[in-house]
Amino acid sequence: MISAEEYELLAGEAVTRAVAENRDRDPVAVALDARVPHARLVATQVKYLARAAAKLPTYAAAQCILPPLAFEQASSERCALRKRIGGDAVLDLTCGLGVDAFALSRRFGRVVTLERDPVLACVARENFRRLGISNVEVVTSSAEAYLSRTQERFDWVYADPDRRSATGRKLVRLEDCSPSVPALLPAIRRVSDRLCLKNSPLFDVDEALRLFPRSRVEVVSLDGECKEVVVYDDGTGPALTATALGSDDRSFTARPGAAAPSPGAFDPDRYRWLTVPDAALQKARLARLHLAEKADIWSDNGFGFSADRPEDVIGRVWEIAAIEPYDPRRLKRELKGRGATILKRDFPLSADEIMRRTGLRPGDEVRLAFTKIDGRFWTVRLK
Repeated sequence: MISAEEYELLAGEAVTRAVAENRDRDPVAVALDARVPHARLVATQVKYLARAAAKLPTYAAAQCILPPLAFEQASSERCALRKRIGGDAVLDLTCGLGVDAFALSRRFGRVVTLERDPVLACVARENFRRLGISNVEVVTSSAEAYLSRTQERFDWVYADPDRRSATGRKLVRLEDCSPSVPALLPAIRRVSDRLCLKNSPLFDVDEALRLFPRSRVEVVSLDGECKEVVVYDDGTGPALTATALGSDDRSFTARPGAAAPSPGAFDPDRYRWLTVPDAALQKARLARLHLAEKADIWSDNGFGFSADRPEDVIGRVWEIAAIEPYDPRRLKRELKGRGATILKRDFPLSADEIMRRTGLRPGDEVRLAFTKIDGRFWTVRLK
């Protein structure tokens, strides 16, 4: 985290101007340039503003202050803007860099966001000023202290707890995160009947429904990578949703425990198309339900197979050239040294180990998918 002295420099006119003048340069060159005031500080901002162009484009365009640790822990704008809540007032328990509060400011008339670190609170206020946002109030306070004293009611409470321990270890259990939402639930219920809770992509959806049995749980992916598990605890569930954000945002919703049809025996001769369900479907354990009547799929972690090209699926679809039993020696004789794109689902070997055993290397000359169905290992050659 940046110091109070560094913040004063970053918010000052000289460093702000230097950052603007050097944004198109290599950060290393900026850091070594004696003509640049506070060159290393400026270089760090240049580096993270370049990275923010994809993750936080609005922050990058406004040349916001980006402390490295806060940037790494921040939500992406695409995911933050996905939160489906709105109303007159919301309490955000976990400000950080303020990306979620920025998104919430578009859906609520008033946002109160809490940041216990006084320097990061100053950073958030300055960034909201640069973004032209006037309906966000940054309060320097812990969630515990604020909830113990406030008498205000909110339409929603939002929380994205810190999932790193003091030593930097990743935390998954809600009870271990900061603030501990389970410990604060009585205080949260006193100020709002509705809670929106963002969790790590590692968080189990069954655990979410166990802790919040009347909630809607949404698994969100971005460009094929699972990013977060969001709990909407507002009494409208239970429901599970898989949402894939990308060039074409798509969602699929089902009730927990809904049964998927059995695909029967695997017949490699009849399949011409392979579907790779999106990571959000896989995480939400909704792949089989989503592909029902579109493709045969034997597990929520597997591939879908179909005789005809499936339509309206959340995931990637590949045309099959051949399906054959997995035989690394044969693959090595035929393909050794060629560049390969490797896909795998329900397969015990890593992509690196598959390449080692078959003599392949990373590339795009051939495309191969590997899976296990009914106790047998298969290689799928893709066109």
